[in-house]
Amino acid sequence: MSATLANAPVDPWPPATRAWTMIGVMTLAYILSFVDRMIFGLLITPIRTEFAINDTVFSLLYGLGFAFFYTVVGVPLGWIADRYNRRNLAVLGIAAWSIMTAACGLAKSFGQLAFARIAVGVGEATLTPATYSMAGDSFPPHKLGRAMSVFVIGWPLGIGLALIIGGLVIQFVADTPSYTLPLVGELKSWQMCFFVVGLPGLLIAALAMLLPEPVRRSPPSPRRGGAGASTFAHLRTHWQAYTSLTVGYSMISVVMNTYHLWGVQVFVRVHELPVSKAGLMVGSVIAILGTIGILCGGWLNDRLRSTGHQDAALKVGILAALCMIPFAATATLVDSARLALLLMLPIGFFTSFGFGASGAAIVMLTPPQIRGTVSAVYLFVLNMVAMGLGPLLTALMNDHVFHSDLAVGKSVAVVATVALVFSALLLAWGRRHFRALSEISQQEAFAI
Repeated sequence: MSATLANAPVDPWPPATRAWTMIGVMTLAYILSFVDRMIFGLLITPIRTEFAINDTVFSLLYGLGFAFFYTVVGVPLGWIADRYNRRNLAVLGIAAWSIMTAACGLAKSFGQLAFARIAVGVGEATLTPATYSMAGDSFPPHKLGRAMSVFVIGWPLGIGLALIIGGLVIQFVADTPSYTLPLVGELKSWQMCFFVVGLPGLLIAALAMLLPEPVRRSPPSPRRGGAGASTFAHLRTHWQAYTSLTVGYSMISVVMNTYHLWGVQVFVRVHELPVSKAGLMVGSVIAILGTIGILCGGWLNDRLRSTGHQDAALKVGILAALCMIPFAATATLVDSARLALLLMLPIGFFTSFGFGASGAAIVMLTPPQIRGTVSAVYLFVLNMVAMGLGPLLTALMNDHVFHSDLAVGKSVAVVATVALVFSALLLAWGRRHFRALSEISQQEAFAI
């Protein structure tokens, strides 16, 4: 059987139209996932008031609690993506997180809210492993960086639109203190926000159902448990390359996750702007400059690789981290809201600059049989560090170091600056190991 598989002809790449349609729909779903998860952060004030909690407790639910279940279930979901229909996995996930986003608006206790929030994370955990695996079977290597950059655009664009749309939704529903829905009953305005942003996701799930499942270019391992063993062996053998890439980029993502929650609160608490205006300001910076940043970073990564720089993904990350440090250290400390927004512009550009490169690197460095599982491990580390630690560390500093809600700008500056310095150092350390693994992957690709 092994000999038959080894000698089997490799199917041609799918038509470009089909491949890019798949990426387009998955990107739309990715954008939606951020809108659904981040409406929670914009509702921090009514949620704190409703359930009598402080910044630390809120950040545990918003960040660490969400990230833990999002990432833990992501690994077995990656295993499923390596073996079963990836399109169906994504469809089920989109429908599930959309319904559970709406369910957050039905919560009558903190426990119910926590359960619904965690369920949103479980649903969203299906999307990226399924997409990474499908992309690897849909695009040749020289086009994969651009394809992954388009998908990862959903990250800054989703965050930016979440802040903009979420702020507008909050402003819209706030005009009416409560709403009455059939079969649901009376809802407060903040609860209604979850319904407005959650239920449209069912339409995206229906659209994704129309996509064909790509043909796997390398069949799943026939041995039960084989993928888990080979994944562990591959990561253990090349741990330096994967650690530098994954943790290094996780530190950059800490900055994004800190700014999209607490950066908005700097404008609300310190500069006394309404949440709708603060969301529009920060969201526009992230959506516009973040999208441009990902495209530029993806282009630079492909350009560097085409000229022989095997460690291009790490170089792009180092550049992004170093360029952000002076702005991260000052943007949330100035007295002027306009100057603060101006200093955030380079942060909006460079926080997303390298993530098309890092996503493409994970796909290209990893054997196809374990690509979904390894991408899930990558996301496990990325999200536990970025979503879990970033918002939580800032909240802990607010509550237990500076002892003031108005000190949020100082907390953001400390967390973001330290994360960026550590990122640059870690990415620089991993370059030699990354180059070695990249050469091995290229040789194996040519052999196939």
